[in-house]
Amino acid sequence: MTTCGAVAQRIIELLKEKDMTQYRLEQRSGVQHGSMQCIMNGRNWTIQLNTVMAIAKGFGMSVSEFLNDPLFESEELEIE
Repeated sequence: MTTCGAVAQRIIELLKEKDMTQYRLEQRSGVQHGSMQCIMNGRNWTIQLNTVMAIAKGFGMSVSEFLNDPLFESEELEIE
């Protein structure tokens, strides 16, 4: 799995956990719909730290809380 894929998977998990829509996350984070769609659909091969920071903020958490998941600890994670 790529880092962008791991971010997308983490977003999916947190949306369910927080009972939030992707639209609400986009509003709270300031990440444009097209950018979020590229992340969620796997069309991005890379993701910038400032985007991860904005997404974390949209969930009301720190970046370290967002990244504190086994998805990001995997030896299989491809770093682009």
